[in-house]
Amino acid sequence: MAEIFRAYDIRGVYPDDLNEELAYKIGRAFVKFLNVEEVLVGRDGRLSSPSLFDSLVKGIIDEGADVIDIGLASTPMFYFAASHAKSGIMITASHNPKQYNGFKMCGKNVSPIGELEIKEIKKIVEGLGDINAKKGKIIIKNVLEEFINFNLGFMKTSKKFKIVVDAGNAMGGFTFPKIFERLEVDFIPLYCNVDFNFPNHEANPLNFETLKDLQRKVVEENADIGIALDGDGDRCFFIDEKGEIINCDLITALIAGEFLKENPECTILYDLRSSKIVPEYIELAGGNPMMCRVGHTFIKKQMREQDALFAGELSGHFYYKDHFFTESTFMTTAFVLNLMGESGKQLSELIKGLKKYFSSEEINSEVENKEDKIKEIEDKFKDGKIVRIDGLSVYYDDWWFNLRMSNTEPLLRLNVEANTKGLMEEKRDELLEIIRSG
Repeated sequence: MAEIFRAYDIRGVYPDDLNEELAYKIGRAFVKFLNVEEVLVGRDGRLSSPSLFDSLVKGIIDEGADVIDIGLASTPMFYFAASHAKSGIMITASHNPKQYNGFKMCGKNVSPIGELEIKEIKKIVEGLGDINAKKGKIIIKNVLEEFINFNLGFMKTSKKFKIVVDAGNAMGGFTFPKIFERLEVDFIPLYCNVDFNFPNHEANPLNFETLKDLQRKVVEENADIGIALDGDGDRCFFIDEKGEIINCDLITALIAGEFLKENPECTILYDLRSSKIVPEYIELAGGNPMMCRVGHTFIKKQMREQDALFAGELSGHFYYKDHFFTESTFMTTAFVLNLMGESGKQLSELIKGLKKYFSSEEINSEVENKEDKIKEIEDKFKDGKIVRIDGLSVYYDDWWFNLRMSNTEPLLRLNVEANTKGLMEEKRDELLEIIRSG
């Protein structure tokens, strides 16, 4: 059985790794760990979600807590609802293929449940005793209309954009069309019917192969912008009017600039894989850029500690203080559209000045002894500036790289960036040769 209690959530293949019996125990253990009287529960449209929901809820109720059932939800919708609850569990496996499922968890005020807390929950699961004599109850709550109205408040531009949204037949298709139908836009849905058999492509925009249909559709429709969403609707990627994919770190820089117009000197977080242009642009705009490690639980914790207004992650997660320090794909969409409307420029024009450096994108290599390999590379490049926030980052005047371990697979993940394409390719190849050698 694979390890399903991970750094950011609980996730595995259904029913081999995660099944109804385990879901029941996790429900009980969650209540015991947080000592809460209510748990808000949402779920994505995966085929296994209804039965896992039933078992999880039974565990929560048997441990004496009430369940607030919000039904089908994207993860941003879940976070919105959980902001008014004592705790919450979202049944989802994010961008993973259809055979997966899992749980994202949070405490009061949507505080993240991270690696240390998940380890404690696992211990409780392994040592559960008798059930509570007091039983909880189920309370049905519909939050969709409130969620739609909340999101509409971030849309400032009145320009009638033509917008293509590819939801990958996942949860973005449950929420985005309902929001856009209230706006004066020309909305073109692509794979927005919820179907977790994923008949068209997996809902994982980080795999650029899944973006090809959206790129074609944007060009065919002469649209202003394309938006791709992942399985639970908490990640988004953007396609410009030419059908080109925009790297998410550049979107981070754009949105940071918007925040800094009205909030000078505020703190903005960016993940350590982001281009050098991100902190440079934030500093130029008068802000305080702060590097953070990869992973939503770590970023949310650091945002709260630093009272950061905004954080962007290379993987398409964008976090907002005004969204309870959690991800919001529609707020991100609204910020980009507002900027396009205010400036009168297309997305390609807004991004052009940020394309200063050359990136390898993230490259995965299968490595058995990951720690030894990182140490070997650290020794090789010890003349650079070494940063150990997450894995190994080494900085030189004209190039840098980050090498970090996957939490779930025998993989090392490499990102390289340089001032010139030639130098980036040279250093990328040099590093890969070391990583993939004996």
